[in-house]
Amino acid sequence: MASISAAKNPTPRTLALIAGLIAAVTLLFVNHVFYRWMPFASDWLNDLVSFLLTFAAVYLIVIYLVEFFIYRKIKVIYKSIFSEKRSREKAYGKVNLDMDIIGDVNKEVSEWQKDRSDEIEELRKMETFRKEFLGNVSHELKTPIFNIQGYIHTLLDGGLEDKDVNIQYLQRAARSVERLCLIVDDLESISKLESGEMILEQRTFDINELMKDVFESLELQAREKKISFGIKEGNDESYYVIADKERIRQVLVNLLVNSIKYGKEGGRTVAGFYDVDENILVEITDNGIGIDPHHLPRLFERFYRVDKSRSREQGGTGLGLSIVKHILEAHGQSISVRSSAGIGTTFTLTLKKA
Repeated sequence: MASISAAKNPTPRTLALIAGLIAAVTLLFVNHVFYRWMPFASDWLNDLVSFLLTFAAVYLIVIYLVEFFIYRKIKVIYKSIFSEKRSREKAYGKVNLDMDIIGDVNKEVSEWQKDRSDEIEELRKMETFRKEFLGNVSHELKTPIFNIQGYIHTLLDGGLEDKDVNIQYLQRAARSVERLCLIVDDLESISKLESGEMILEQRTFDINELMKDVFESLELQAREKKISFGIKEGNDESYYVIADKERIRQVLVNLLVNSIKYGKEGGRTVAGFYDVDENILVEITDNGIGIDPHHLPRLFERFYRVDKSRSREQGGTGLGLSIVKHILEAHGQSISVRSSAGIGTTFTLTLKKA
């Protein structure tokens, strides 16, 4: 392999040797055919001297030309790429003419181009995400702010004196303020989870018991849509896990509230538990409206809504599933989703087994 590489990318010294030999042999041939110079020397000495002088002159000229007109320019590119990749090492100073710098530069440039292409693509994705995120934050905040502004202006324009109007508009303004507070609190929670500032108080508890407790707390909300809760048959036993109980409660509440919001009237949401090696796998399945497959990869993004108009009518900040994902990742666990439009949705999460 080394010989093949050398043949494809000869070093400067090899090039100089070849050029010197070709020039010396050519001059020797011309000297014999057309004329003879250095008459004071014998034929063989004349040929030898002319051969050596020509070889040496051409060799040095080629080395000089390669060093100062080719490698000097290539070296700048090579050193820049090399020093970027190995910032803790010293970049090359003087060029070593015995090294295959052309082959190395070709390899380094190819790798550098690939790395930069991947980096640029990642930056483009992040820029798109940033723009969408800022647009979503702006929209989510503007809606309650504009509502509050409208209610206050109405009250200032005389509505404050009307007993039938003032209480109603103040109540609406209060609800909009509560929505603003929820959005800010949720964003703060995500920020703390991402930065590791939120301390998890992990302890052992029965996830089945916690699930039933959350069922009871959401029973009235579920009853409005005639949705029932239950534990999957054969799973109604104790499953002990180690986690922050209140944070996991928040996870279950968010997932079950979603199943109520987007569930069918008269539907059912079922929880199942499975002992898998070092973890307990928890599944929450509903027979609601379901989600189209192309929405699933982005479902846990902040403010991402499958149906924006319907989602806002249902309430919420649009951050629930993002918080769920961050809480589980803070525990070193994961969550996934599978769904079919018109059939239902299943969220699957893992928790460390006690």
